[in-house]
Amino acid sequence: MSTVMTGTTSLYELAKTFWRTDLKAAGKSEKTIRNYLDAARQLDAFCRSNGMPVDPAVIRREHIAAFLADLRERTSASTEATRFRGLQQLFRWLHDDMGEIESNPMARMKPPKVEDRPVPIVSADDLRALFATCKGKTFENLRDAALMRMLLNTGPRIEEIMRLKLDDVDPASGRITVVGKGARIRYLYPTPIAMSALNRYLLARRRHRLAASSDLWLSAKGRFTDSGVRQMLERRCDAAGIARMHPHQFRHTWAHLCKSRGMNDDDLMTLGAWRSREMLARYGRSAADERAREAQHRLAPGDDL
Repeated sequence: MSTVMTGTTSLYELAKTFWRTDLKAAGKSEKTIRNYLDAARQLDAFCRSNGMPVDPAVIRREHIAAFLADLRERTSASTEATRFRGLQQLFRWLHDDMGEIESNPMARMKPPKVEDRPVPIVSADDLRALFATCKGKTFENLRDAALMRMLLNTGPRIEEIMRLKLDDVDPASGRITVVGKGARIRYLYPTPIAMSALNRYLLARRRHRLAASSDLWLSAKGRFTDSGVRQMLERRCDAAGIARMHPHQFRHTWAHLCKSRGMNDDDLMTLGAWRSREMLARYGRSAADERAREAQHRLAPGDDL
C-alpha cells in the first residue's frame, strides 16, 4: 500500500485532494470532474449516515450497491447511472493506477439499466417563437440571439461554447476555435445568418463595462455561465409561451436538422466531435421517425406504378 493514504483518509478526501489533479491532467472537462467528485462525496455521505466505512480500503461491493439502490429510489435511474460511472472510474484509479486498494469492489458490478429516451428536438415553430423574444437592440437580446443561433447552427456542447474566449472568434474568416472533450481542438464554421448575429453581439460587447474581459460571453455581473444560459432559456421560453427546454436540446436539434437535410454520417461525426458510431446513433434517434416519414414521402415508393 502507498504511504499517501492512512486508515482515516476518507474516499472523498482522497478524491478531491489527489484524484482531481489526475483528472485535470487527463484533460477531463470541469463538468466531468464535478460529476465524478459528486459521486465520491455522495457515497462518502451515505456511508457515514448508515454506519458504513469511508476508508476506500474497507469499502466493499455491498456498500456501493446499497448506495446506488438508495439513489435510484430517491432520484432516478439516469442519476444512478451517472454516479455509477464516476465511482467506477474512481475505484479503477485507486486499484489500477495508484495501487491504494488490494481489490476493486466494482470490478464485476454491472452498470444500471437506463431506459434510453430520445432527447426531444425543438420544433421550427418553437424556435421561431424563441428567436422572436430577442428582437430589439439591448445587450441581452443581441447576446441571447447570438448564443442561441450558434447553438442551433453549429451544434457545440454547452460547456464548449461557454468556455470560449474573445480570441477564439475570428470574424474575418468566420471560424471559431473550441476545445472539446479530452482537450481536443476543433473548429466551428457558422453560416452567414449565425455569424451575423454573433457579429452584432460583438459590436455591442465593445460598449460593455467588462469589455476588457477575455471571456466571450458576458452578463451584467461578469462571465455568462452555464447556469446563466439555463436561466436565460427558461425566461425566453416563458416569454415565447412554449415549454421550457434545456440547452442540450439545441445539439440534438442541430444533429436532426443536419441528418434530415442530407449530411452524411462521417461529416456529422466530425462536426459533432463524436468518436463512436454509438454516440452518432444516440443523437440520430431524437427524431428518427420524423426523418423516416419525410424520406418515405420524398421517395414515394410505388407511386409510379
